[in-house]
Amino acid sequence: MTRCAAYLRVSTTEQTVDNQLPELERYADIQGWQIAEVYAEETSAWRNGHQKELARLLEDLRSGNKKYSHLLVWSLDRLSRQGPLQVLTLIDTFKRLGCLVVSIKEPWIDTPFSDVMYSLIAWVARYESERRSERTRAGLDRARREGKKLGRPLGSKDKRKRRRRRVPSYYT
Repeated sequence: MTRCAAYLRVSTTEQTVDNQLPELERYADIQGWQIAEVYAEETSAWRNGHQKELARLLEDLRSGNKKYSHLLVWSLDRLSRQGPLQVLTLIDTFKRLGCLVVSIKEPWIDTPFSDVMYSLIAWVARYESERRSERTRAGLDRARREGKKLGRPLGSKDKRKRRRRRVPSYYT
């Protein structure tokens, strides 16, 4: 039986990966594949700066500890919303590691023009993400103009200690 991995990602804590997993399991079952491991992200890739589960998946493949012939994703924008270069680089990395990326929401990308299709889908995902950010900033600007106070109330404390983000060395 063909072993595959499933990669799931949602952007907020209000969302759940439970919506994606049943369809991936159904798809794998139809193909006669076994989902050997599920890698799931339930936080914003932008806010946290990276995708820990995606990094763990790549490390598992690189180390040779785990072998998957396919990686199932709900859609390509689950891999990245950073644009065509990032998505093409990820897909190429998976190919070099012997793992083909399969998107159940974009089954038509497996054509002679797949690189063009990957690029187009990645561009749309990044564009959608940028537009959402623009709308959020516009709403915050409007709230400020209306005199609304943004942020946490004065004197409020964190429930748990914050972790400092490491500054990349190219900034220092």
